[in-house]
Amino acid sequence: MNKKAVILLSGGLDSTTCLAIAREQGFDIFALTINYGQRHTLEIESAKSVVKNFDVVKHSVIDIDLRQFGGSALTADIDVPKDQSESAMNNIPVTYVPARNTVFLSIALAWAETLGAYDIFIGVNALDYSGYPDCRPEYITSFAQTANLATKAGVSGKEFNIHIPLIDMTKADIIEKGANLGVDYGLTSSCYDPHKNGDPCGHCDACILRLKGFREACIPDPLNYRN
Repeated sequence: MNKKAVILLSGGLDSTTCLAIAREQGFDIFALTINYGQRHTLEIESAKSVVKNFDVVKHSVIDIDLRQFGGSALTADIDVPKDQSESAMNNIPVTYVPARNTVFLSIALAWAETLGAYDIFIGVNALDYSGYPDCRPEYITSFAQTANLATKAGVSGKEFNIHIPLIDMTKADIIEKGANLGVDYGLTSSCYDPHKNGDPCGHCDACILRLKGFREACIPDPLNYRN
């Protein structure tokens, strides 16, 4: 029997590629999608479409309303920045959701422990990304230490591993890797502020970085940016 792994799956480009990598490595996949009150809820439907294209043991969608706290353009009535330069993206943007990856990883850890799964995959990236502090490798290392100190499994001699296979990859590298693994990027959604019909805006940080990645990979982005 293959080892079990919990994959944090947003429905975006990075997390979908991360799922494909976990599958390539022979893990039984338990996909976890979190509906946290984000304005771009289309990604949840994208996640549901993605898992249909993979051999996933179970897909869980968890509801947590971070809109009660706000503090981010993704969870409050704050405009999503558009047409920013890449240098401006190095600063922590208003699309940063306070402690989001800590919340997500904690939920993934709870599920993993109940499953007897000791591997968790998250598609964080420290190169082509908006400057989120919870996407850095030192943060992931710190969380893994906490996971092994704070769980029954951890103190009983089991070791949780947080996998970050995309951490040192450019967006183009990620796209090329996913394409080689058969990922259908037409099923994914990256835009922070999509149109009502679901088409990406083409101007937010996520769209700019995604388009840059496809351009550098010399692969056409299958999403519709005509609007």
